[in-house]
Amino acid sequence: MLWVVCFFNYADRQAISSVLPLLARDFRFDPVQLGLIGSAFAWVYAALAPVAGVVADRARRQKVLVWACVAWSFFTLATAWCASVPMFLAVRALTGLGETFYFPAAMALISDYHTRNTRSRAMSWHQSAVYAGTVLGSWVAAVLAERHGWRAPFLVFGPVGLVLAVVLARWLREPTRGAAEAEVLTLVGTPRRGVRVEGAGDASARRPYPAACQDTSPEAAPEGAERLSIAETVGVILRTPAAMLLMTGFLCANFVAVMFLTWTPTYLVEKFHYAIGAAGLTGTLYIHLASALAVPLAGWLADRLVHRWAAGRMLVQTLGLAVGGTFILRVGQAGDVGALLAAMIGFGVCKGFYDSGIFASLYDVIEPRARGTAAGLMNTVGWAGGALGPLFFGYAAKYGGKGGAVANMSAALGLGSLFYAAAAMCVLGAMLLLPGTHRNRLPK
Repeated sequence: MLWVVCFFNYADRQAISSVLPLLARDFRFDPVQLGLIGSAFAWVYAALAPVAGVVADRARRQKVLVWACVAWSFFTLATAWCASVPMFLAVRALTGLGETFYFPAAMALISDYHTRNTRSRAMSWHQSAVYAGTVLGSWVAAVLAERHGWRAPFLVFGPVGLVLAVVLARWLREPTRGAAEAEVLTLVGTPRRGVRVEGAGDASARRPYPAACQDTSPEAAPEGAERLSIAETVGVILRTPAAMLLMTGFLCANFVAVMFLTWTPTYLVEKFHYAIGAAGLTGTLYIHLASALAVPLAGWLADRLVHRWAAGRMLVQTLGLAVGGTFILRVGQAGDVGALLAAMIGFGVCKGFYDSGIFASLYDVIEPRARGTAAGLMNTVGWAGGALGPLFFGYAAKYGGKGGAVANMSAALGLGSLFYAAAAMCVLGAMLLLPGTHRNRLPK
């Protein structure tokens, strides 16, 4: 269920990128105005992510997901009635308001169904919905806009999301917080009966860990322990240098990701003379299909490595970032379609290796009671960087001084490689700071 909801979460946010050339034609918006429209979502998403994280740690996550789906679907539908830059900015910002509550609640919920032994794989499969939603959302939006006008995709995607909210309200179940850690630390001989669900009448769902099973790692936060205050939760996160570095790396990586998501279709139209529908598909298909195919492999590899080395998950991410930067540079330098598509595929594979561990690596260093807030804060930091990407590109396209908009766009995309290199250094630093890497193994 979360896979399908995540699919439309990204399809809804990506639809606007596919229609930017039509907005420029119909409303005479310049690149800076289009960049502002592309960034409005990310600004609100980033600003409210800490609130979303706190809510995910304190409210019933199933209800958070339902109401978030209702909110972003409604404002996606409302986009169809916009007619000016202020209206687009307002509606895109309100769409971000709804969508910011999704990931903290969804990731925290998934982490209670899966221990560290399977968490990368579970989150990787969920992550594949991001790529599917990005690719198909962009393509369907572009085709609908090309055939029926730019408003058509919003009139389709919005109502579908409202139907999905009804499905979540009826069938999504809430696991007990810390349930996965309880499975790892249960006394030998206790039968495993699956993930406990709140309200299911299982008395063990609120039983603290036996003393003999307790340890001091983040994974061992007692399920029955008292809930942390907001100040205590923030303190746990801020006192974890590895978490701070992972968030900074996400900022740099997301700067590049949102820039590509927003501007690649327009780049294809301007430099390689694609039609609107073909640009909407090509601009996302090669990168995100490659990511979708790579991310399950990366998740499996990360789960294998983490048995032997606690930083194994971060190693997979670091490799993806380090190699991915070279392909980003090639995207900006490509002079023909073949070279462009090869570079986009390479970037997509490397992006999948990084994306597979975004939240799983964070949860390796943060205890269960603070995970929703940690995910929210990570989204704030990451999407603050992401909000700057489209605006940076818009200014570079207009004022870059390279002899024309196309040359300016190429240079701006190539500069993304520097941000990927910085992200790789941050994740590498988190690896080096992770304590007890030679001792931190988990039972299979």
